[in-house]
Amino acid sequence: MKEIKAFVKPFKVNDICHHLIEEGFPNLSVSSAEGTGNLENSDPSVSAQFSITDSPVAKIEIVCHEKDVDKIVSIISVKGRTGNPGDGIIYVSDVEKTYRVKTGLENGG
Repeated sequence: MKEIKAFVKPFKVNDICHHLIEEGFPNLSVSSAEGTGNLENSDPSVSAQFSITDSPVAKIEIVCHEKDVDKIVSIISVKGRTGNPGDGIIYVSDVEKTYRVKTGLENGG
């Protein structure tokens, strides 16, 4: 199993998620985040919560089979792209084990 974590522009999330679901990947998590990217602002105090961040981002997380990684990454990359700096980044990591919260039992991995 693999975990894909993508940081993208917030206004791109609906389109990305719509296409992921349409392509058969409905199990995903989305959350709001803030980041710095390649911080060039000498006074990065745009955030209401953090003094160092200057960019609102959305984080999309998906755990999938290894065979699905390229397709999911392609969807996120194509649908998340604006062509401007700061479009985001995608990480792919190994998932060693998963457990069901309800039972505490290992769910494969």
